[in-house]
Amino acid sequence: MNGIDWAIIAAYLLGMILFSVYLGRNQSDEEDYYVAGRQMSWWAIGISTMATQTSAISFISKPAFVALRPGGGLNWLQYEMAVPLSVILIMMILIPFFHELRLVSVYEYLELRFDRSIRQLVSAVFLLSRGMAAAVVVYASAIVLSVCLEIPLWITIVIIGVVTVIYDTIGGMAAVVYSDVIQMVILLVGIGACLIYAADSVGGFGQIFAAFPAERMQTLDFSTGINDDSAVPFWGLLIGGFFLYMSYYGTDQSQVQRELSAESVSATKKSLLLNGLARFPLTGLYMLVGIAVFAVYQQSPELQAAVPDQHLDYLVPQFILLHLPTGLRALLFAALLAATMSSLDSVLNSLSAATIRDFIDPNNQLGDRTLWMSKVVTVAWGAFATGFAFAVGQFETIVEGINKIGSAFYGPILAAFLVGILSRRATTSSIFAGILAGVSFNIFLWQFMSGEPWLWWHFSWTFNVHWIWWNFTGTLLAASITLLISIVFPKPISEQAERYTLSAGKILAQERSWFPVYGVLVGYFLLILVSLWAIQNWGMG
Repeated sequence: MNGIDWAIIAAYLLGMILFSVYLGRNQSDEEDYYVAGRQMSWWAIGISTMATQTSAISFISKPAFVALRPGGGLNWLQYEMAVPLSVILIMMILIPFFHELRLVSVYEYLELRFDRSIRQLVSAVFLLSRGMAAAVVVYASAIVLSVCLEIPLWITIVIIGVVTVIYDTIGGMAAVVYSDVIQMVILLVGIGACLIYAADSVGGFGQIFAAFPAERMQTLDFSTGINDDSAVPFWGLLIGGFFLYMSYYGTDQSQVQRELSAESVSATKKSLLLNGLARFPLTGLYMLVGIAVFAVYQQSPELQAAVPDQHLDYLVPQFILLHLPTGLRALLFAALLAATMSSLDSVLNSLSAATIRDFIDPNNQLGDRTLWMSKVVTVAWGAFATGFAFAVGQFETIVEGINKIGSAFYGPILAAFLVGILSRRATTSSIFAGILAGVSFNIFLWQFMSGEPWLWWHFSWTFNVHWIWWNFTGTLLAASITLLISIVFPKPISEQAERYTLSAGKILAQERSWFPVYGVLVGYFLLILVSLWAIQNWGMG
């Protein structure tokens, strides 16, 4: 890295801040700040959502998984196959209903349907898990970038945290969405540059595929993830992944808040459709980067020496340093910073929204002070995420554990929303019992049937369940317990239940015009399966 490279990176970071000043100039209240006045375009929301999914960890770790990780390869693509199916039910049931209620925090619905205790319980789980996850994203990206840029880790963390907090606090949701769009464009340019220069280094795209090991072309692993050792089990990722994505896209504040910013229900659905169709090819591009850089790695002793066995994630950043020219190299490192910030910015805004709406001002009594307080809380969460990133390295298992924490809670939270919307008989006590049962059972699976207990005491069980299944078990058990209690101990149907539930007939009537679109998503899911089979047969045949 030379002076020109650093000047380009600095110009990018300054540009993000100035852009947020421009976007935030007309903010007058919390709706402007948190949901951009509900005037966002569907395409911007859709791209922003994908940018959040596409963090620097994706740009760095997915190619490394494909190229070098033991047991890795193209089987990662199975993680994406359930997205189109989950998007259908989100479009039909969850997001349109929330949009019509004009929510800011999605957890407000749980108070409208049940009571404030359920709202604050689920919101608190979100705040705790997402706050820590934001710190993990910052740390995991910063530790790689600091080594490759040859600057101290603390400086990298501060740059990511401070710049994101500044433009997020000034610009609000509008800055989050449109900066994510810019960052996605930079990421795509970076992917393209990596592919072109990798191909040029080894003698063309044909040589890239010729160098890739046939066994890593396996895309389908028909394991269940139940009592086997598969890291990417097909059936677990199909079923568990379906419930994971339903909960993530449909009930997680960091995702739903953007959908609530759309100008109409139709725009919301279009943004979700874009994600349902685009996530698989985007992940495919990351896989292609892994294949391309692996070919260079095979021919470059210098790159091999720069990627130690214990730090395989250095593969792509070191390739950028060693094989790309000045200027373009800086643009790609700006892309890595962009990817990290695009994952952090929306999380900070959503943490602030949930804190203000669910705890500090649930009755909307702050008045003119709300906008000011919203920005203060955003800064506070930014300080927490940045500060906790320094502590992440002290906990060896936190990076893996944070994903398992999410899966332990996602299913029961999804059940609370689905049962609340679809069953008029569910009550506050029954849904509380359901959530408790679902989370408790998932923690039991984690402690005794995951092979990685998190308490110092445990029994030795030979039976194990892959963590992706927890999203299914949590949903099923929480919903079953809730409905069982509602049947055994029935109570009169409340006015809240009458007002804030949907009948199957109403859903079908409202969604009739969208059925062709849902048919396209089902067909796209089948196309993904055929594509995975074709890739595997081509690569291993």
